[in-house]
Amino acid sequence: MKKLLLGNEAVARGAYEYGVTVATAYPGTPSTEITEYIAKYDNINVEWSPNEKVALEVGIGASIAGARTIVSMKHVGLNVAADPLMSISYPGVNAGLVVAVADDPGQHSSQNEQDTRYFGIAAKVPVVEPSDSEECKEFLGQALKISEEFDTPVILRLSTRVSHSQSIVEIKAKGEYHLKDYDQNPNKYIVAPAVAKKRRVVAEERLRKLEEFAEITDLNKVEYNNLNIGIITSGIAYQYSKEVMPNASYLKLGLSYPLPKNKITEFVNRCDKVYVVEELEPIFEEKIKSWGLKVIGKEIIPTIGELSPEIIRKAILNETLEGVEPDFSKKVPGRPPVLCPGCHHRGVFYILKKLGLHASGDIGCYTLAAFAPLNSMDTSICMGASVGMALGFEKARGKDFAKKSVAVLGDSTFIHSGITGLIDVVYNKGNTTVIILDNSITGMTGHQENPATGYTLKGEPTVAIDFEAIGRAVGIKRIRTIDAFDIENLEKIIKEETAAEEPSLIITKRPCMLLKRANMVKKSLKIDKDACKGCKACMKIGCPAIAFKNNKAEINSILCVGCDLCTKVCKFNAIGGE
Repeated sequence: MKKLLLGNEAVARGAYEYGVTVATAYPGTPSTEITEYIAKYDNINVEWSPNEKVALEVGIGASIAGARTIVSMKHVGLNVAADPLMSISYPGVNAGLVVAVADDPGQHSSQNEQDTRYFGIAAKVPVVEPSDSEECKEFLGQALKISEEFDTPVILRLSTRVSHSQSIVEIKAKGEYHLKDYDQNPNKYIVAPAVAKKRRVVAEERLRKLEEFAEITDLNKVEYNNLNIGIITSGIAYQYSKEVMPNASYLKLGLSYPLPKNKITEFVNRCDKVYVVEELEPIFEEKIKSWGLKVIGKEIIPTIGELSPEIIRKAILNETLEGVEPDFSKKVPGRPPVLCPGCHHRGVFYILKKLGLHASGDIGCYTLAAFAPLNSMDTSICMGASVGMALGFEKARGKDFAKKSVAVLGDSTFIHSGITGLIDVVYNKGNTTVIILDNSITGMTGHQENPATGYTLKGEPTVAIDFEAIGRAVGIKRIRTIDAFDIENLEKIIKEETAAEEPSLIITKRPCMLLKRANMVKKSLKIDKDACKGCKACMKIGCPAIAFKNNKAEINSILCVGCDLCTKVCKFNAIGGE
């Protein structure tokens, strides 16, 4: 049977067909759907972990215990999981262990464009790279076999377009895979220096065997057609190149690390001119050129951003298709991303802006508060950094600055990597005020559960983390919890806590308006045109349901969710229900 599947859905299908019994992840676009689709298979033990490091550590444990395992994350998540990845490389695995990592060329939802292939090189682990949904499924199976045959974790490198595009997949029956015996072997799995030194030798020998494997595996395919142009490529760049130059010769690298030197050399020597078309960094190109082979790559292929057929056509053939290139001659109104109507975060940032506080922000929906009209976030670097950065500002500029600043992060982000920052504030005698925006869900990546929601990935009830208890446990004495839309009291609390001579924790609570189980949506509000004075106070909260026309505010009844926040900023009682 054949089905049309997303790349991420195909990875999940591969996990089912090829005997994965443990799947862990932290959600992050464009990888999130892998684990959500895996959760549909009852025979796989699947979880959202607090962060990517924990996810990989659980995966490593499951692999050593004998279970085929997949751990999924986005590219920046691999930064968080780098410690266990680098450390498990030398010991190796037991059952197959695949780390599925989705890169985000073009930075559609990410803070950088890093190339995951570098992690394969640094960790000395193989990298497998599919180019469509069928390969997503089959390459996962291949990766599990490579993992077990060569005693190594394997990275399955995806990208936004592979993860989120659909193509035909051959659906097969589930194979028979059994839990492997657990080998209790301290000389393999205890990476104390005396053991790790020996395992380093093993890792290098494994890499040499993988280089030999790269020459013979059908993951690396040669297509000889017109020898005037040869293309060395991988992943989605293969699909783009094939669309533009269907008659060219191709060396498609499904195993993108380590590279098959002999196969590449033969291909380059047989073709008149060879281009290396790879998305993001010139990893293939630099290695191939180091062998003394003549190829053309980033001289004409951009390093920044995702590729496209149009980019490749223009770079290699110096051609453009009429009507394909976008026409920027006409000005199109800007449509910046905004917080949803009724968003929990809006009232908090409205108050922060009103008070003129410096806000060390973080990664989440609330990052949008950095932009107009709220303009109330000053920094946002990586997951969990807000707390440590706020303390850093205090250390640099003094305790008086701490009274003019806060750290702001979400519930899931706090659990992911904010707790250690809070410990640092207490331990190193900071005065930082930390605000946890608890909207009862991991919102930005599409409403995934987290340890504070009280539900597992499978929707089963579980213990919900108590933020107040965590605060007390790490030594915070001043802890306040408040409704995020009670902005009068919220303003009072923020003033009190930032003025205090000790660190404090504020927890703002209100479920995400889109969270179905919270049932937060009410009837839309209306503007009393006679009472409205046109002061634009309601516009300052940045709600997309509110517009200004003919010197009066008006509310779009389709967008309005009746959250009532606007009624609390209008001094003329011009906003109300029916």
